[in-house]
Amino acid sequence: MNQITSLYVHKVLSHVGGGVETYDLLEGMGVPADGTIDPKLMVAADKFYGFFATVAQRDPDGLTLPLRIGSTMKSDEYGAFGLAWKSAPNLRGSFVRSTRYGHVLGNAETYSLEESNKGWLFSLDKAGNAGPGMLLSNEASMSSVMTICREVASQPFQQLAVFFKHGARGDAAVYEKHFNCPVHFDSGRDALLVSDASLDVPNKLGDETIAQFFDQHLEAELAKQAKPESLDKRVRIVVAKMLSEGVPTLSTVAGSLGLSARTLQRRLFDQEKSFQSLVDQARRELSQQLLRETNFSLAEIAFLTGFAEQSGFTRAFKRWAGETPRSYRLGSQTGR
Repeated sequence: MNQITSLYVHKVLSHVGGGVETYDLLEGMGVPADGTIDPKLMVAADKFYGFFATVAQRDPDGLTLPLRIGSTMKSDEYGAFGLAWKSAPNLRGSFVRSTRYGHVLGNAETYSLEESNKGWLFSLDKAGNAGPGMLLSNEASMSSVMTICREVASQPFQQLAVFFKHGARGDAAVYEKHFNCPVHFDSGRDALLVSDASLDVPNKLGDETIAQFFDQHLEAELAKQAKPESLDKRVRIVVAKMLSEGVPTLSTVAGSLGLSARTLQRRLFDQEKSFQSLVDQARRELSQQLLRETNFSLAEIAFLTGFAEQSGFTRAFKRWAGETPRSYRLGSQTGR
């Protein structure tokens, strides 16, 4: 089950407009109603997304709610994760630690840092149904990243651009005013674009010795959470992100995970998994999600799942699901 830190529940509650009733929404999530905050306490991700969507509907200014939430986040509120972020020598170190330790905030969130021809993309992938609450959560997360970068950096921080997978929920100018940079919607990713120079700006309280102390603590936290299937899930997430540029190679995926190709192959073999089977699974899961949740054409979905031609996608999908993509989409729409 995908989970997310209950810290986010409290942050949502603290920014709801006056007079908005929320007590009823806490029932079933297991979050103390007395306001006690424990970042280690997890809630089911789908329940959190549903909660967030309902709160935004009730809030008088639901459009800016996730942006307001993100703008008040503090690194210390994230517990050891936030302290590791703050004590890293520079923002590059903060981002790299997020890619390694992001799962201490819940297994529904995976961060990555990759170089592009315009700068570095710090991306967030969340497991979920891509419903309204998840989109709100993604907006809050991008706002939070910007806010804590500004908090810890020794020089003024400004990202080059912000990207969202989803379309604008309202006036795009509201987003651009908040982030003070171009904001791109329907972009295929949730990410901040950051310059190389910004990543190398020292953090105000950066201290490698202290950072290593928190690294050890976070490694222990990850070890407690580790599951045998965690590696194959990480592989599928990376593969799904890369499919629009073609099917990635084993070495490319291994590099994104900080492993050598040989090490990744060996670890998958130890789990009785093969790289090719995970690629197929990632393509199948992504194609089914796109068929259920978007209006993309079959040709567009074929491209997004790494196929050169729609005919190849159709043959593969019939092998995976036992029916054509069109039939699967129709069935999902009728509740079959």
